[in-house]
Amino acid sequence: MLRVDLLLSDLQTKPARRQFLLQASALAASVCLPQLAWAADKKAVRRIVSIGGALTEIVYALGASHELAGVDTTSLYPEAATKLPSVGYARTLSSEGILALAPNHVIATEDAGPPAVLRQINAAGVPVTILAANDQFEGVLERVTRLGTLLERPMQAAQLVEKMKADWQRVREPILARKTAAPRVLFILSHSPGQVMVGGKGSSAEAMLHYVGAQNTVQGFDGFKPLTPEAVIAAQPDVVLMTDQGLSVVGGVDGVLKLPGVAQTPAGQKRRVVSLEAMFLLGFGPRMPQAAAALDNALLKVMRT
Repeated sequence: MLRVDLLLSDLQTKPARRQFLLQASALAASVCLPQLAWAADKKAVRRIVSIGGALTEIVYALGASHELAGVDTTSLYPEAATKLPSVGYARTLSSEGILALAPNHVIATEDAGPPAVLRQINAAGVPVTILAANDQFEGVLERVTRLGTLLERPMQAAQLVEKMKADWQRVREPILARKTAAPRVLFILSHSPGQVMVGGKGSSAEAMLHYVGAQNTVQGFDGFKPLTPEAVIAAQPDVVLMTDQGLSVVGGVDGVLKLPGVAQTPAGQKRRVVSLEAMFLLGFGPRMPQAAAALDNALLKVMRT
């Protein structure tokens, strides 16, 4: 700081004092104003790390993508999200990878982890907001509203919620009015050739099947469990549902028919296999009404074969 009071005592004339004050004011302004502007900019700029593809989609839908400093590997839509720095897979995060992006906020669903990593990030002074996973349409609306508040975009969030509700009603009305028997569907999840599981009660896959009027054939357990030939044959599905990524991993429809027990089911015998992109089908994000419509159309089409 300039010691103006001491310097003024050495000045003997009023003109000289006025000249000094003008020069001191100009100097103070040249030093302080840029600092104040920098501080204001720093306060205004958010650097958000989004962990969860559906959350990233919501950030984009709310017009706040410029605030994203990084995303996880499930953030595949829109394509621009794939160009952002990645912090790795949502369930196997590292605090170093996230903190290296200098975020001032981390948003994630409760599926993200490990929990200890999220605690470390919070302890480092970076706020971490955990949103409920809630694989239901109402859960998506809640996340949109919550993020609208966090990102200071409540109006955009309200508009998105209303659009989603209208789209959802258009999709669900013909499904609820349908009188045909519900197809029996087996959802198979495959991350790698040696890791094949099926979706049971309460799984995200079952939620989507119920929304389109289909029946999940596996009811003996909750969540996802390894596939066994006995369970598949006993389930007797009309259709096998997979993600596009999983279908590719097992080698397409022919590869699905080679999975234990599948060939001995009505689905296998008629080659009724349906797939959709993983985050589109199971992401429970802003595109959920479109995902339900796509799944419904795919099941109706394959059941005609």
